[in-house]
Amino acid sequence: MRIPLSWLREFAQVPAGATAEDVMADLVKVGFEEEAVHRPTDTLRGPIVVGQVLSIVKEPQTNGKTINWCQVRVVPEGRQQSLTGEGIDPSGVQGIICGAHNFGEGDKVVVTLPGAVLPGDFHISARKTYGHLSAGMIASVRELGIGEDHDGILVLSRIGLDPEIGTDAMELLGLYDEAAEINVTPDRGYAFSIRGVAREYAHATGTTFTDPATRVQAPAELAGGHGVKLNDDAPIYGKPGCDRFVARTVRGVDATKPTPPWMVSRLRLAGIRSISLPVDISNYVMLELGQPTHCYDLDKLSGDIVVRRAVAGEKITTLDAKERTLDVEDLLITDGSGAIGIAGVMGGAATEVSDSTSNVLVEAAHFDEVSIGRSRRRHKLPSEASKRFERGVDWQVAGIAAQRVVDLLLELAGGTAEEAGTDVGTAPDAVTVELPAAFAAERIGIDFTEEQILTSLKDLGAVVVKNDGGYTVTAPSWRNDLETKEDLTEEIARLVGYDQIPATLPVAPPGRGLTRVQQQRRRLVQALAASGLTEVLAYPFVSKAANDTFGVPAEGSPRKAIKLANPISEEHGYLRTSILPGLIEVAKRNHSRGFRDLALFEAGLVFLPGDTLGTASIPPLGVKPGDEVLDGLYDGVPDQPLYLAAVLTGHDSPAAAGHTPRTWDWADALDIARTAGDVLGVDIVISQGHHQAFHPGRTAQLALRTGEVLGYAGELHPKLLAAHDMPARSVALEFDADALIGAAADVIVARHLSTYPVASQDVALVVPQEVPAEDVLAALREGAGELLEDVALFDVYAGKGIEEGRKSLAFSLRFRAADRTLTADEASAARESAVAVAHERFGAVQR
Repeated sequence: MRIPLSWLREFAQVPAGATAEDVMADLVKVGFEEEAVHRPTDTLRGPIVVGQVLSIVKEPQTNGKTINWCQVRVVPEGRQQSLTGEGIDPSGVQGIICGAHNFGEGDKVVVTLPGAVLPGDFHISARKTYGHLSAGMIASVRELGIGEDHDGILVLSRIGLDPEIGTDAMELLGLYDEAAEINVTPDRGYAFSIRGVAREYAHATGTTFTDPATRVQAPAELAGGHGVKLNDDAPIYGKPGCDRFVARTVRGVDATKPTPPWMVSRLRLAGIRSISLPVDISNYVMLELGQPTHCYDLDKLSGDIVVRRAVAGEKITTLDAKERTLDVEDLLITDGSGAIGIAGVMGGAATEVSDSTSNVLVEAAHFDEVSIGRSRRRHKLPSEASKRFERGVDWQVAGIAAQRVVDLLLELAGGTAEEAGTDVGTAPDAVTVELPAAFAAERIGIDFTEEQILTSLKDLGAVVVKNDGGYTVTAPSWRNDLETKEDLTEEIARLVGYDQIPATLPVAPPGRGLTRVQQQRRRLVQALAASGLTEVLAYPFVSKAANDTFGVPAEGSPRKAIKLANPISEEHGYLRTSILPGLIEVAKRNHSRGFRDLALFEAGLVFLPGDTLGTASIPPLGVKPGDEVLDGLYDGVPDQPLYLAAVLTGHDSPAAAGHTPRTWDWADALDIARTAGDVLGVDIVISQGHHQAFHPGRTAQLALRTGEVLGYAGELHPKLLAAHDMPARSVALEFDADALIGAAADVIVARHLSTYPVASQDVALVVPQEVPAEDVLAALREGAGELLEDVALFDVYAGKGIEEGRKSLAFSLRFRAADRTLTADEASAARESAVAVAHERFGAVQR
């Protein structure tokens, strides 16, 4: 909300020297956020004055253009100019070149003299052009930064002005005014008006507030006006779509009269452009009182106005000249010809006020917030009116707003107001809240005095009655957000001052903190980061092809994925079932920018739909769903486990003198998986695997001891790497982190460290080629018994000296006892026992 300071000063005691920054600093005290300052003088500086064109000499040019050599008086006749310099005539008559042709001799215009600065940092100076010394510029509204029209020069008489020559044009046009812009939260719709902001400024500064509504003398009752029917007997959202409609008639207006500059200036600073006098008046009243109004051309209306819901297939052409197909939930303003406006959102083109309009019907209505909000979103049609209606408008101010529009039309456009009028509808019940005396103090932690509570609530406009247990509070009509004692408590704290709330660090109760799963997830991520990998975040939106490739191990296997109804692009129309597509895109982007050595990982959710997805019954807005409906909604939510994936490309370290970096390979991907298992105390079983996104012969399957498959690791498929313009031999892994966490023990017990020396023995076993090394290693571990501390594969050989179809696996075995130094015989016996088990299972023989 933008607040022109000159407007705010009419209703609040803003100091004369206060700036927009000062006003925002005060409004911050009562809970508003600063947004921006709008100050025309930041980009526009004088001297800019009123001048009168004395003569025009038209001079055709060789390029086909005709320019005007003008003599313009910029000081009253008989006075001397105070400006000096090149091109400045002391008599006050300036020679100025102008290319526009929409003005004539005798017209009063805006002249920017040498030394002035226009928006865009355009400095005005005397310059020789077209054979003359032009000392100044006759300005248009676009050049002054006060409008978009560039049809020609701003002629002051055409906007109803006849100022004295030499008058400061910036003051005349309201360009010394400034506006403070604040952010208004959705629950404080009353602050989308000068009325609401002025009241809040008075709260913040402890000064007096003058309600603009009290300045309008509206009739106590209206009757005999234009016919209006509220036909919404079966409301969709629990209450009628329209519960008040005020209509007033003004005849004989001149819609072609210009909007006065003071109103144009305020509307512009408030962020609304001037359109025509009746429309500008309607917008002005909306900004002042917070009540949107609408002006109809009365002669274009056909019969009574009926407020009703749309019928299926009904259409309307709105003021933006677009034809829209209506929904049966849309609330409409209609007459005998059909729809003439989407209630609270935008009027229809058929009854639009134009220059030929002479009779105006003024509407000020109160609509249901939910109904207007749904229509606005359905038609993607945001407007200043809908912004206010969907946040809540004061029911009581509709009649006052209609009268204010009538008064301004009579003052600025002429005409006669009919005494008869229409005011139909039923007032809503006032909201009454019981506030226990000690409730606010207990909630906020401040011992509020009775005076502070009463003063705060009465300043809001509430009616407060003391009772035995506290206070009975009737909320004001403009505060539809005050419904509970908690709401009132928040207002008391806000008006007394947030700075009065003590800063007390809460003490965490014993036994609380991160849950087991949260601890395990954090430990897992920190371990990978500590290993030298960089954590990244990728978009969860992927293509169908990416899900087909990475979502299932075998090509052509059935796969389910969630298609987005409104994707950011067709190429990213699905929710991911694997993290790797996004991670590869991140790696590809880094490669395109020259970063070649990468070790990236991401821990994030994937979306795995089950048999049930979504629900057929979506509860409407404003209606609390029952337990069965909620259960159905939850059943339709897809499973979202945490996955962890990594992509490694390039080398493991930078090149340096005396150091040759090593290229990442499949073994590094397995080491990352082992690190993840070690940090959680889980043994990950690694075996030969097959996945369509990985290299056929360099893929490992990651599983738990129970046989549950966690994921895959190894080199990515060469065709996939080529398609993504990635380096050859890039490696990756991905596994179900939630499943790994689920298998982790609550407490990891550290192994006892023996102080006795280790006994190391190596063994080379010849086994068939198809036997996985991991299976042989498991057999050795089982057969070696309790003395075995560690066993690791350090060499694989097939070739000369080894029978065809077989391979040699060399293992290093480490033995240690907890209570003694092992003898060589004991270590050898343990080794032979291990070899025996490998021989029994796989026919392994020692080389």
